[in-house]
Amino acid sequence: MSDGLGRLWAGWRGAYVAGVTDAERAETGDDSHGAATEDLPELGLGQVAGCVMCRVTAPGIDDATANVVWRGRRCVAVLNAYPYSSGHLMVLPTRHVADLEALEPDEHAELWATVGRAVVAVKVAYRPDGLNLGANLGRAAGAGIPGHLHLHVLPRWEGDTNFTTAVSGTRVLPEALPDSWAKLRAAWPTTG
Repeated sequence: MSDGLGRLWAGWRGAYVAGVTDAERAETGDDSHGAATEDLPELGLGQVAGCVMCRVTAPGIDDATANVVWRGRRCVAVLNAYPYSSGHLMVLPTRHVADLEALEPDEHAELWATVGRAVVAVKVAYRPDGLNLGANLGRAAGAGIPGHLHLHVLPRWEGDTNFTTAVSGTRVLPEALPDSWAKLRAAWPTTG
């Protein structure tokens, strides 16, 4: 079955892409495919002061102010400050870690359990027609914050994109973040 896209094979671009990637790593001092952290102070619990995800999820930050919907021992669920749709959650480990395979077994288990809870909360709070669940691992994959692994859980509805998105590249969000936070916090499952 065809996806309707043509293919233009340009093998020479492989060397170009590798060169740009190698140059970025050399510039940042990062050879781990995530953000460099050697020169950044730690906040505690493996968190890094220069990371927005670590700052938002740091202990002692007011959950409502930081839009943290749920806080576990190793992971948190937080509203995306730049949502694709109302109720767009991100689930992430509290420890600053870029790669899925670098998670400790307990972090891995809690991360996926939290994703499951986030799915339930989104379904209860928003009654969507479907869900997007995904991760952008690395800058080349679209990660805006490649140094701190996070998974997206967001509700979707039939026809939820309209001419405004298509024509002006602007999303219309019918709900303020504090309202989304309250709705999801109330719908968050207490067990499971």
